Amino acid sequence: MRKKLIACVVALSVAGSVAAADRPVAPNGIALYPDYLSWKVVAPSYREDKGQIRVITGNEIAVAALKAGTRPLPDGSVLAKVAWKAEKHPSFPVATEPGAFVQVEFMVKDAKKYKDTGGWGFARFVGNRLQPYGKDGGFVAECFGCHTPVAGNDYLFTSMVKTP
Repeated sequence: MRKKLIACVVALSVAGSVAAADRPVAPNGIALYPDYLSWKVVAPSYREDKGQIRVITGNEIAVAALKAGTRPLPDGSVLAKVAWKAEKHPSFPVATEPGAFVQVEFMVKDAKKYKDTGGWGFARFVGNRLQPYGKDGGFVAECFGCHTPVAGNDYLFTSMVKTP
């Protein structure tokens, strides 16, 4: 019985590492979080200059901290921003809905590892093939530069959406 249990554990751990190895990885080493769409919704957003509808989701650590109003977010917090092209509904043109998938971006909190970028690691995966963005790890300067205006809010543009 013990040998069967050990064999099952080994098989599951190998299967898990194969699945992890199959995930796309950004040039700075952050791998795609495959479960980001099952995380809780933090807030929707619309980016006018890009014409994109976005939904921000967070893992349990991030959502709990956002609900509590905690800043900075604790290490282990991960936020995902999923973007689609905004399109007019064909039968109801005053309504805008998500069209083609554009990208998913991640912010990963680790104050020590990412101390040069406010404690946040950044990753972006583009298109239906989830192609990692950036030629090398230097792409994070672009991400971090965009977030510096909200440094006083732990580099976050988004807060937990309020509902009754």
